[in-house]
Amino acid sequence: MSRIRVAAVSFLNARPLTVALEDSARVELVLAEPSACAALLERGEVEGALLPVGALAGRDYEIVPGIGIGADGPVQTVVLVGEQSPAVWDEVYLDTASRTSVVLSKVLLAERGLHPKFTPMPADEGVPRARGTKGALVIGDRAFDVKANHVLDLAREWNVLTGLPMVFAVWAGRPGVLQPEDVAELVRAAREGMGRRTEIAQAFAREKGGDPERYRRYLTHRLRYSLGPHELSGMETYLAKAAALGFLPETRLRFADDVVRSRRVRRTVSLDTALQKGADGERLDPDEAELLDEKAPLLELGLAADQRRRALHPEGVVTYIVSRNVNYTNVCSTACHFCAFYRPRGHREAYVLDRETLGRKIQETLDLGGIEILLQGGLHPDLGIEWYEELFRWVKRDYPRINLHALSPEEIWHIARTSQLPLEETITRLVAAGLDSIPGGGAEVLDDEVRRRIAPLKCSTDEWLTVMKAAHRQGLKSTATMMFGVGEESRHRVTHLTRLRELQDETGGFTAFICWTFQPEHTRLAPGDNGAHAWLRVNALSRLVLDNVPNLQASWVTMGGGVAQASLHMGCNDFGSVMIEENVVSAAGTTFQMDAEEIERHIRDAGFAPARRNMRYQRLAVGA
Repeated sequence: MSRIRVAAVSFLNARPLTVALEDSARVELVLAEPSACAALLERGEVEGALLPVGALAGRDYEIVPGIGIGADGPVQTVVLVGEQSPAVWDEVYLDTASRTSVVLSKVLLAERGLHPKFTPMPADEGVPRARGTKGALVIGDRAFDVKANHVLDLAREWNVLTGLPMVFAVWAGRPGVLQPEDVAELVRAAREGMGRRTEIAQAFAREKGGDPERYRRYLTHRLRYSLGPHELSGMETYLAKAAALGFLPETRLRFADDVVRSRRVRRTVSLDTALQKGADGERLDPDEAELLDEKAPLLELGLAADQRRRALHPEGVVTYIVSRNVNYTNVCSTACHFCAFYRPRGHREAYVLDRETLGRKIQETLDLGGIEILLQGGLHPDLGIEWYEELFRWVKRDYPRINLHALSPEEIWHIARTSQLPLEETITRLVAAGLDSIPGGGAEVLDDEVRRRIAPLKCSTDEWLTVMKAAHRQGLKSTATMMFGVGEESRHRVTHLTRLRELQDETGGFTAFICWTFQPEHTRLAPGDNGAHAWLRVNALSRLVLDNVPNLQASWVTMGGGVAQASLHMGCNDFGSVMIEENVVSAAGTTFQMDAEEIERHIRDAGFAPARRNMRYQRLAVGA
């Protein structure tokens, strides 16, 4: 395996992206200042670099998707300083370390109608001269200790001006040089580094002096390492404004290919044999499952899935649950490309529900006959395990009848990392506080080739499955899910299903499987095939492949009642939840809603008898 050389800054802000590269077998790390990184890449001395965004201008460099260094508010380490107000500055000494910050200084001052003389000068020379009518730009770690009468935090000023995040740096490479395996290694290192930020802050404090907690909060609160829809909008706006003012040439963003094209040789399989095996409940191998996904006519696939459904649930009953989906926060640090719901920390629309609001939602749920709260949220950097323990204990004390179906594997993984706890201890403490069961959210497609493209900072496939395994071993039941239609291929969907099946063989902890299509509205991710035909196919295939998962749930929230009725004759035996409230897919434009009466009517009209259930699929009397 050949190694590539990549250049990166040694500043504290970059260490979460580089610390795991120090012993990488694929990447050789070269440390330099931002401007030097750009020069090394331009001269061809490295294949890739953690590049200031301004250095992309006029170049055809390819950006590594999903990863960047930015801020959505004050950043502390990119500042203009002076003895007097910027309004009187007639000259500004510009730190030569980063072209991005230099151009940002010019843009922000120009937006204020200020046009001082700009003089390039290293910060250690420029800051002492920032007296009277002179100002200076300071970037990086040296900015921690700068004191001045007037300090302009450029990330905050940008956010006030545009309402958008400011992206300072991204991984980028020369055209066609970065291979998908290289992209995968940079993403892997970033994901690992996100979990080591406390360790990094402590090491930096030992090395440079200062308060490690201050550095930890800088890494976790001030900086954003995702390059999702909000960040890309901020980045494009910065480049467009700089070009309009003549500070940079016009730039079109290009991205490196992150698809690892590894295919196994598929053996010859009979379509009829595969259909019959699935219908009879015999285990399908990946070759057979892929063939069915790609070639089986929908009617024949649906008939086979219906035969399997009738064998598993011969009594003609379709179940449903009355629950409420409560999103306790929309603040999230992963910035998934498919998500229209999340907001960066500090965003004007960001929220964390208070107890009064949450209590009102729970009581309304109970009053409507609900038995469960499906409690999920974003990956909030401020919320450690103590916050969740206190919340769960409060819910169980004040609302003991409610089932707490809470926290996707992604959230649990994040809580363990943020709280610096072993995964098993994290789950044990959450269960002791009141966690009853786990939803299967955050799975998307359990194939890292797809996950790197649509959600690079989310936990990996193995990490998601590891959380589920640990939870099942502690007696928790969970659901399993898949969101598809994000440009994945049949092999990715089949990998997802077979990985779930393998874990179910080991633990038996999944009570049901639910799939839904990607909803593209208000996102920046181009959809794949996400129509009703595709959804019915995947439902039917899932019933045949997941021979050890007892229940298949119809996702009427994304498809609507009519299509969900059809799925009851193509493998599904459950109509899902009344879902008194739902926020995530509705943020992407999906607005289907039903109460219990409507759900029961849809079930009866499809030829089945309705029955209420709990999360473990135990049937309940109405009002129980």
